[in-house]
Amino acid sequence: MRILAVEGALARCSVALLVDGAVVAARQQEAARGHPALLPRFAAEILADAGWAATALDAVAVGVGPGGFTGLRAAIALAEGLAQAAGRPLVGVTTGEALAAALPEGLATGRAIWAAIDNRRGRVVLECFAPGAAKPGLPIVAPLDSLPAAGAPVLILGDAAEAVAALLTARGDVAQSRPGLPCAAAVARVAADRLAGRLPPRDATPLYAEPPAVSAPPPSRTA
Repeated sequence: MRILAVEGALARCSVALLVDGAVVAARQQEAARGHPALLPRFAAEILADAGWAATALDAVAVGVGPGGFTGLRAAIALAEGLAQAAGRPLVGVTTGEALAAALPEGLATGRAIWAAIDNRRGRVVLECFAPGAAKPGLPIVAPLDSLPAAGAPVLILGDAAEAVAALLTARGDVAQSRPGLPCAAAVARVAADRLAGRLPPRDATPLYAEPPAVSAPPPSRTA
């Protein structure tokens, strides 16, 4: 199984090639901007290094968020174009799923997992996994001063992990942070589980927790 994965939800651009469960090539760069230029270049380099056309792939995977609008649009547009051109399935993977898939084996045993993404407005976007669950609930947006109850020891991932863990610990919850950003290699591994039926299917519809911070112009009036 050959899966090309694209991830650009947060401040990192990455593309990876998974072949029969092993990552054989990857490109990655920390980048708050520049996703529309970096991601296509990385994908082209990986395919060229492998000596493959997109039709040699069995599937294309992409991170669908939550995350930044520009990065998500760039990643999903690239993945859709590759999948359509090659006639291959396109598999979506959430930011929380990718972060959880990158954990060392056993680290989350007995704990809930929260993927906490900085919304940069005094709020975080949370994807919460119950202990032992492979699938998160729907994303929720929570003010930092009004986080939901943990209910169990919790391992917090993502770019807001340290802030959320500190706030939970201050109120008496058992919380540990493991900050980080999602990567394409983890996206590919989750996609492989989806394609094998070990996870429910998910398409590449972007998972926006909130609408864009823009307003549509008012409708024009005719005389």
